[in-house]
Amino acid sequence: TNCYTGNTWDTTSCPDGATCAQNCALDGADYSGTYGITTSGDALTLKFVTDSAQKNIGSRVYLMASDTSYEMFKLLNQEFTFDVDVSNLPCGLNGALYFSEMDADGGLSKYPTNKAGAKYGTGYCDSQCPRDIKFINGEANVEGWAPSPSDTNAGTGSFGSCCNEMDIWE
Repeated sequence: TNCYTGNTWDTTSCPDGATCAQNCALDGADYSGTYGITTSGDALTLKFVTDSAQKNIGSRVYLMASDTSYEMFKLLNQEFTFDVDVSNLPCGLNGALYFSEMDADGGLSKYPTNKAGAKYGTGYCDSQCPRDIKFINGEANVEGWAPSPSDTNAGTGSFGSCCNEMDIWE
Protein backbone atom coordinates (compact mmCIF):
# COMPACT_ATOMS: atom_id res chain seq x y z
CA THR A 1 0.00 0.00 0.00
CA ASN A 2 1.29 3.44 -0.89
CA CYS A 3 0.95 5.89 1.96
CA TYR A 4 0.85 8.83 -0.45
CA THR A 5 -0.54 8.61 -3.98
CA GLY A 6 -0.93 11.55 -6.33
CA ASN A 7 -1.58 14.37 -3.87
CA THR A 8 -3.42 12.55 -1.09
CA TRP A 9 -2.45 10.51 1.97
CA ASP A 10 -3.86 7.03 2.63
CA THR A 11 -6.09 7.72 5.65
CA THR A 12 -5.89 4.13 6.92
CA SER A 13 -2.09 4.08 7.11
CA CYS A 14 -1.84 7.77 7.95
CA PRO A 15 -4.53 8.90 10.40
CA ASP A 16 -1.93 11.22 11.98
CA GLY A 17 1.71 12.19 11.44
CA ALA A 18 3.30 9.88 14.02
CA THR A 19 1.30 6.81 12.97
CA CYS A 20 2.06 7.50 9.32
CA ALA A 21 5.80 7.72 10.06
CA GLN A 22 5.58 4.37 11.84
CA ASN A 23 3.53 2.69 9.07
CA CYS A 24 5.27 4.08 6.02
CA ALA A 25 8.74 3.89 4.51
CA LEU A 26 10.43 6.17 2.01
CA ASP A 27 11.63 4.73 -1.28
CA GLY A 28 14.54 5.89 -3.37
CA ALA A 29 13.77 8.14 -6.32
CA ASP A 30 14.11 7.81 -10.07
CA TYR A 31 15.90 11.14 -10.39
CA SER A 32 16.07 11.30 -14.18
CA GLY A 33 12.68 9.74 -14.98
CA THR A 34 10.53 11.37 -12.31
CA TYR A 35 12.37 14.59 -11.51
CA GLY A 36 14.37 15.35 -14.68
CA ILE A 37 17.65 15.50 -12.75
CA THR A 38 20.75 14.27 -14.59
CA THR A 39 24.50 14.55 -14.21
CA SER A 40 27.35 14.40 -16.70
CA GLY A 41 30.90 14.88 -15.49
CA ASP A 42 30.82 17.91 -13.21
CA ALA A 43 27.51 19.22 -14.63
CA LEU A 44 24.09 18.91 -13.00
CA THR A 45 20.92 19.50 -15.04
CA LEU A 46 17.42 20.00 -13.62
CA LYS A 47 14.25 20.11 -15.72
CA PHE A 48 11.47 22.22 -14.24
CA VAL A 49 8.69 20.04 -15.69
CA THR A 50 9.11 16.30 -16.19
CA ASP A 51 6.44 14.18 -17.86
CA SER A 52 6.56 10.56 -16.71
CA ALA A 53 3.85 8.34 -15.21
CA GLN A 54 2.79 11.53 -13.44
CA LYS A 55 3.83 15.09 -14.27
CA ASN A 56 6.39 16.55 -11.86
CA ILE A 57 6.93 20.29 -11.44
CA GLY A 58 10.09 21.58 -9.76
CA SER A 59 12.88 19.84 -7.86
CA ARG A 60 15.67 20.45 -5.35
CA VAL A 61 19.06 18.84 -5.04
CA TYR A 62 21.47 18.71 -2.13
CA LEU A 63 25.25 18.27 -2.00
CA MET A 64 26.19 15.16 -0.07
CA ALA A 65 29.33 14.65 2.04
CA SER A 66 28.60 10.90 2.18
CA ASP A 67 25.69 8.55 1.47
CA THR A 68 24.10 9.55 4.79
CA SER A 69 25.16 13.16 5.36
CA TYR A 70 24.60 16.49 3.66
CA GLU A 71 27.67 18.59 2.88
CA MET A 72 28.03 21.28 5.55
CA PHE A 73 29.73 24.55 4.63
CA LYS A 74 31.69 26.77 6.99
CA LEU A 75 32.23 29.92 4.93
CA LEU A 76 33.83 32.30 7.42
CA ASN A 77 36.88 33.73 5.59
CA GLN A 78 36.38 31.17 2.83
CA GLU A 79 35.58 31.53 -0.86
CA PHE A 80 32.62 29.81 -2.50
CA THR A 81 32.55 29.78 -6.31
CA PHE A 82 30.11 28.26 -8.77
CA ASP A 83 29.11 28.54 -12.42
CA VAL A 84 25.54 28.63 -13.71
CA ASP A 85 24.52 28.29 -17.34
CA VAL A 86 21.22 30.17 -17.59
CA SER A 87 21.13 30.08 -21.39
CA ASN A 88 18.59 27.24 -21.26
CA LEU A 89 16.53 28.63 -18.39
CA PRO A 90 13.07 29.23 -19.90
CA CYS A 91 11.45 32.64 -19.75
CA GLY A 92 9.51 33.18 -16.54
CA LEU A 93 11.50 30.72 -14.41
CA ASN A 94 14.21 31.44 -11.90
CA GLY A 95 17.15 29.43 -10.68
CA ALA A 96 18.57 29.72 -7.20
CA LEU A 97 21.49 28.68 -5.06
CA TYR A 98 21.12 29.10 -1.33
CA PHE A 99 22.22 27.66 1.99
CA SER A 100 19.65 26.50 4.51
CA GLU A 101 20.28 25.46 8.09
CA MET A 102 19.45 21.77 7.69
CA ASP A 103 20.81 19.09 10.02
CA ALA A 104 23.74 17.25 8.41
CA ASP A 105 22.01 13.89 8.92
CA GLY A 106 18.60 15.16 7.75
CA GLY A 107 17.23 15.07 11.31
CA LEU A 108 17.93 11.35 11.77
CA SER A 109 19.51 11.71 15.23
CA LYS A 110 17.25 14.54 16.45
CA TYR A 111 13.89 12.93 15.65
CA PRO A 112 13.55 9.24 16.65
CA THR A 113 10.66 8.66 14.23
CA ASN A 114 12.79 9.84 11.28
CA LYS A 115 14.01 6.56 9.77
CA ALA A 116 15.17 8.07 6.47
CA GLY A 117 17.59 10.93 7.11
CA ALA A 118 19.77 12.66 4.55
CA LYS A 119 20.19 9.44 2.55
CA TYR A 120 16.58 9.84 1.40
CA GLY A 121 16.50 13.63 1.28
CA THR A 122 14.62 14.37 4.51
CA GLY A 123 15.19 17.38 6.72
CA TYR A 124 14.64 20.15 4.16
CA CYS A 125 13.74 23.55 5.57
CA ASP A 126 14.02 27.20 4.54
CA SER A 127 13.00 30.68 5.69
CA GLN A 128 9.65 30.54 3.86
CA CYS A 129 8.58 27.61 6.09
CA PRO A 130 7.29 25.44 3.22
CA ARG A 131 4.14 23.50 4.09
CA ASP A 132 4.28 21.20 1.05
CA ILE A 133 7.00 19.02 2.61
CA LYS A 134 5.57 15.54 3.17
CA PHE A 135 7.69 14.53 6.18
CA ILE A 136 8.77 17.14 8.76
CA ASN A 137 10.79 16.39 11.91
CA GLY A 138 10.20 12.66 11.60
CA GLU A 139 6.43 12.83 11.13
CA ALA A 140 4.17 12.94 8.10
CA ASN A 141 2.59 16.34 7.41
CA VAL A 142 -0.91 14.84 7.18
CA GLU A 143 -2.81 17.09 9.60
CA GLY A 144 -4.79 19.65 7.63
CA TRP A 145 -3.39 18.32 4.34
CA ALA A 146 -5.10 19.98 1.37
CA PRO A 147 -4.36 18.54 -2.09
CA SER A 148 -3.33 21.15 -4.63
CA PRO A 149 -6.10 21.98 -7.11
CA SER A 150 -3.51 22.62 -9.85
CA ASP A 151 -0.77 20.03 -9.18
CA THR A 152 -1.69 16.33 -9.08
CA ASN A 153 1.39 15.54 -6.94
CA ALA A 154 1.37 18.36 -4.38
CA GLY A 155 -0.54 19.79 -1.47
CA THR A 156 -0.01 21.65 1.79
CA GLY A 157 -0.26 20.52 5.39
CA SER A 158 -0.71 22.38 8.65
CA PHE A 159 3.00 22.35 9.46
CA GLY A 160 5.88 24.19 7.83
CA SER A 161 9.55 23.29 7.83
CA CYS A 162 11.33 26.46 9.00
CA CYS A 163 15.00 27.35 9.37
CA ASN A 164 17.47 30.09 8.52
CA GLU A 165 18.42 30.55 4.88
CA MET A 166 21.05 32.59 3.07
CA ASP A 167 20.53 33.28 -0.63
CA ILE A 168 23.71 33.21 -2.71
CA TRP A 169 22.24 33.59 -6.21
CA GLU A 170 18.68 33.90 -7.47
